[in-house]
Amino acid sequence: MTVPLAKIGVVSIGDMGMGIAKLLIANGFSVATNCKGRSDDTIERAKSAQVEIFKSDEHLAEACDVILSVVPPKDAAATAQRIVDAVTGPFRRSEPLYFADLNAVAPSTAKNIAALFEQTRGQVRFIDGAIIGHPPTLKPSIDASGAGWNVPSIPVSGPYKIPEIPGYGEKLSAVLNTRHVSDEIGRASGLKMCFASLTKGFTSLAIQSFTTAKRLGVLDELQSELQGFAPAHWKPAERGVIAMAPKAYRWVREMEEIALTFDEEGGFPQDLFQGVAKVYQAVAEDTVLGQEKVGKRKRGTDVNDMAAAMAEGLENKKKKND
Repeated sequence: MTVPLAKIGVVSIGDMGMGIAKLLIANGFSVATNCKGRSDDTIERAKSAQVEIFKSDEHLAEACDVILSVVPPKDAAATAQRIVDAVTGPFRRSEPLYFADLNAVAPSTAKNIAALFEQTRGQVRFIDGAIIGHPPTLKPSIDASGAGWNVPSIPVSGPYKIPEIPGYGEKLSAVLNTRHVSDEIGRASGLKMCFASLTKGFTSLAIQSFTTAKRLGVLDELQSELQGFAPAHWKPAERGVIAMAPKAYRWVREMEEIALTFDEEGGFPQDLFQGVAKVYQAVAEDTVLGQEKVGKRKRGTDVNDMAAAMAEGLENKKKKND
């Protein structure tokens, strides 16, 4: 029986977390999680992927060599505090636990999270990180060498470097496609904020444009003009508005973290991305699109239906408020 390179904790096992778990397991690592409070469907998906399930954060922190935090931005600090509480309990680790926060948060938020681990008296080593791209997926096998993986980019920063973790660090870094961008905590998170402002910020503009065009009765004409005169804008706009619905609730806080980043690090007012946050909040709370789940899509699977669902939801909200 092959001995796993190391046990990696993944919190939590959502769409991205599951992709990372499968990638790690395929490359010789074992993966564990704590599914407390998760749905039966999530637990079954974790089990089917050979993810070990622990009943408490204490057991997870004791058993794992590294914990990857992959949660909605609003839960990032609370998740870190859970691990702090776990390792400051009765037991003590013989070796340091590495905690990589891979969530979409502002540099100042990342620094505040890092400060929480000062309570652990060196038992936990904090790594600031981010995920840029889609969840890992297995490529179809194309030659005798076997299948590979499509993987996102994971920039990391801070004084601790994943490749320098004894024994398995270089392999873990290569599998996760990490890149150390700075020794200062907050730099990787800041990179994510700047990247997401251009991608998800653009998608929010497309949502507003397509929805308004739908209500004006000129959506077909708008799509035709974009395809003819701005195809480079049309393709990411179409792709973005179709894919965003199941993730909109997560992106509300992410846009607020971008607003904070641009204020604190760039000197810009927060108004713009606070407004973008409200767009995604409207998607999540005021329309049927907010009920969409990855892999179980019903509405918003093309531009016209996305715009129709948005228009319906906003009109209903307006009538309730009048």
